[in-house]
Amino acid sequence: METKRLTTADAAEAAEVIARGGLLGIPTETVYGLGANGLDPKAVRAIFTAKGRPQDNPLILHVPSAEWLERYCEDIPPAAYTLAERFWPGPLTMVLKCRRSGDGSQPFIIPGETTAGLDTVGMRCPDCAVTREVISLAGVPIAAPSGNTSGRPSPTTAPAMLEDMDGRIDAIVDAGPCSVGVESTIVDLTAGPPRLLRPGGVTLEQLEEVLGEVAVDDAVRRLMAPGEKPRAPGMKYRHYAPRAPVTVVKGDPDETAGYIAARMGEKSGVICFDEYRGCFRGHVVEAIGPTADQAAQARHIFEALRAFDHADVTDIWAQSPTDTGIGLAVTNRLNKAAGFHIISLEG
Repeated sequence: METKRLTTADAAEAAEVIARGGLLGIPTETVYGLGANGLDPKAVRAIFTAKGRPQDNPLILHVPSAEWLERYCEDIPPAAYTLAERFWPGPLTMVLKCRRSGDGSQPFIIPGETTAGLDTVGMRCPDCAVTREVISLAGVPIAAPSGNTSGRPSPTTAPAMLEDMDGRIDAIVDAGPCSVGVESTIVDLTAGPPRLLRPGGVTLEQLEEVLGEVAVDDAVRRLMAPGEKPRAPGMKYRHYAPRAPVTVVKGDPDETAGYIAARMGEKSGVICFDEYRGCFRGHVVEAIGPTADQAAQARHIFEALRAFDHADVTDIWAQSPTDTGIGLAVTNRLNKAAGFHIISLEG
């Protein structure tokens, strides 16, 4: 298969790919996604095949506005519309109850291939005008996980996605680099209190401003155990990982830099804050931004992890950002890339 390169001027052609059951690389503000018609079981199965993704990992449905929620969901709480008014379009996914089909052919309007057999679905309106236009023109929601092969770091540019997907998908829309850089926040509104399943571009603190109490799922800070069923993408499996093993070191940046420098091997690579690049001369270093700039760290973390797959390193050490604000999303991705191999120098 030849993967066609499209631009933001090609929304109609991109929509045709979705409408005929094809696979389309879609840009969003978070990461590039691997999109297909979320109501077409065959098209959705093709997503899993292209990614090599486990079938029990649910997908997110992308819609152009909150007006589409009632088409696919039921028992929608008022909080969903409050969140949509504040954060949509944007990096927030809400888990809601699926609408029942009513015709007896299947339990829900959304096929089980999309939801991994759950009675809930994640809904998101991306902050990318061309992708919202594609969805509207296609007339169907787009199911789209991140556009990488399963387990690898997510792509934040079209060329990065093509490293994994060139020849596996029909087309990709190139809208330039993603502005956020980590996947959307996922909040489960079917739980009481609402539950954060995945941290992302909308922070826990921002959710709490709107919702009050928000529980944080244990899977945010640990690997799920065998047999646990994920309620959202990215909860269960080792994700975002380069080929070389990663060790995360948590604590004061001065201390973590010194700890890493004293223990790294001759061919170790390092992910660090900008100020500490000079501590690791002679090694492959990927700096993700200043210590105090969490937004920069989010934009660059996947780019840094992917870069090591083009470098001659045996292992990777990483300084850990703080886990407040969007830093919680960055630490979550790093910890998952490391398979939760974390060394804490705190207390």
